[in-house]
Amino acid sequence: MKTSFVSAGAASLCVVLLAGCGLAEVGASAATQGASAAEQAKQAKKTEEQVEQRVEDAQRQAREARDAAEAAAE
Repeated sequence: MKTSFVSAGAASLCVVLLAGCGLAEVGASAATQGASAAEQAKQAKKTEEQVEQRVEDAQRQAREARDAAEAAAE
C-alpha cells in the first residue's frame, strides 16, 4: 500500500513538472510573439510614414511643375 502511494506521488510529480515546463514554453512563446508583433507594428508605422512622405513629395513636385507651366504660359 505504501509503495502505491509513493508510485502515485512520483507519477503526479512527473506530470506536474512536465506540465510546468510546457507552461513555461507557452509563456515564453507568447512573450516572443508579443515582441514580434510590436516590432512588426513599429515597422508598419515606419513604412506608413515613408509612403506618406513620398506622396507629399510627389504632390509638391506636381504642384511645382504645374506652377512652372502656368508661369510659362503667361
